[in-house]
Amino acid sequence: MSAIIEAKDLRMWFGKPEQKDSKGKPKGVKAVDGIDLSIRKGEIFGLLGPNGAGKTTTLSMLVTIKRPTGGWARVAGFDVAKDPDEVRRHVGIVFQEPSLDTLLSARENLLLHGRLYGVPPRELPGRAKEMLELVGLADRADDLVKKYSGGMKRRLEIARGLFHRPEVIFLDEPTLGLDPATREHIWDYIRKLRDTMGTTVVLTTHYMEEADSLCDRIAIIDKGKIATLGTPRELKAELGGDLVTLQGARKARKAVEALPFVKKVEEKGDALILTVENAGHNLPKILAAAGQVESVEVRTPRLEDVFLHHTGRGLREEGGEDWFDQYANMASRGQG
Repeated sequence: MSAIIEAKDLRMWFGKPEQKDSKGKPKGVKAVDGIDLSIRKGEIFGLLGPNGAGKTTTLSMLVTIKRPTGGWARVAGFDVAKDPDEVRRHVGIVFQEPSLDTLLSARENLLLHGRLYGVPPRELPGRAKEMLELVGLADRADDLVKKYSGGMKRRLEIARGLFHRPEVIFLDEPTLGLDPATREHIWDYIRKLRDTMGTTVVLTTHYMEEADSLCDRIAIIDKGKIATLGTPRELKAELGGDLVTLQGARKARKAVEALPFVKKVEEKGDALILTVENAGHNLPKILAAAGQVESVEVRTPRLEDVFLHHTGRGLREEGGEDWFDQYANMASRGQG
């Protein structure tokens, strides 16, 4: 399957990180430091990373909001730096922050968007009806958006992002702040738009179960680089086995590490977290080596474990993406 998004050595610098101050520290920050990507047409692709990892900056370059300072990227066959207008015609974007006109109805929001994107006037009514049906809002089409719930507004934003029939839609935290039931409905709509329209979906999310459930492939970004990339199954298989947590077994670390089927041992407080081949079969030998323990937990790896393995941080730990954006805003005003 052909690639609809390609990037090679994509970089974004804020300030001048190649220059040093009097203390030898860089004068700027490398927000994105040499990313290579190839995203296939019709794929649901996830970008995960801690705050400050560079994922939002990467998206900003792909949708032409920020111009790369190094490398290149193409979306739908167009270079993001050389042909930004063409890129914008072929993509849809749903931002984290609401951007609907709440004093208009859902239908009016869609029709306005269609006019701005040059959709032929004769196609506007039919396309509005199609999009509202896709996201389950046909019966509320003429209600003012200010009367909508948060989940309904999110669905309408997705419909609006799709209205001009882009080949790629970028969803930045599409279910942030929504309740679990509404989030699952949004997941269904995202799958439906890929399956019925063949749209390529690129999303960022802070919900691991969302990435695991939705994405065909996932890239984990850390410190401006791709730490790992693959299907959710492949990424979880990277850890090399099942996870066994032995609470109160810290003193038994050497004995447990000596077992041939134990591939990795980590400490967390007074607990040992083991990566084990065939934990179900080998658990009695592990317990015999560990001696007395307070409790035992055995489970298969989760995407959260993969994330922690590659970044050493939780997905929501504080750290800098907001700082990057503030720096970029200052620079654009001549203050940086």
